[in-house]
Amino acid sequence: MASSSSSTLLLLSPLPLSDLSYKPLRPHFPLFLLPHCHESHRRRRCLLTRAKNGRGGGDSAEPPDRLISAVCYLYPFLDGVHFGRFLLAQFPPIQLIIFPFAPAIRLFSASPLNPFLIFLTLYFAVVRNPSSFSRYVRYNTMQAIVLDVLLIFPDLIERFFAPRDGVGLDIVMSIDSTVFLFLLVSMIYGSTTCLLGQVPRLPIVADAADRQVM
Repeated sequence: MASSSSSTLLLLSPLPLSDLSYKPLRPHFPLFLLPHCHESHRRRRCLLTRAKNGRGGGDSAEPPDRLISAVCYLYPFLDGVHFGRFLLAQFPPIQLIIFPFAPAIRLFSASPLNPFLIFLTLYFAVVRNPSSFSRYVRYNTMQAIVLDVLLIFPDLIERFFAPRDGVGLDIVMSIDSTVFLFLLVSMIYGSTTCLLGQVPRLPIVADAADRQVM
């Protein structure tokens, strides 16, 4: 009886049988209501295309461009490695990850002018030098620079709010450890992605870097 009712409904349906098959639901609002998402997707797709093309128009970034871009992500990590002092004291095994970078850390910290000199070199000699470096290199370099500039905020917190104990110290320790882990993950992700010839997109800084690189 149920089968007969189903057949009757199908015969009376104004739609062809092919239209009664399962179709995924689709949104019934126009895409222009989401300009921000559309613009972000378009800009990301454009960036991927230009970054892959580089200077030579190949299918991926050239090996020298990959290497230079990967090394640039060391800059914010070396400049902010001191934020990990609390975390490294609590979890000594993490020091094994930092140990290979010990020579670079000592060289970077040898002079208080080194961070500023490296900043000037990366910005003016790389980012603002499209005739010598591809957009892939300049974008990744700018992304590393923006990430380093953001370290000003946790530095200010340490300078103006320097509690020695209590809840204030716990908050500072949490902030420093979070900043350090973010820098470490950003360095690993950014460098690895560049070595693979892909375009890393770091949260917070990616869009800012994209706007700065023409």
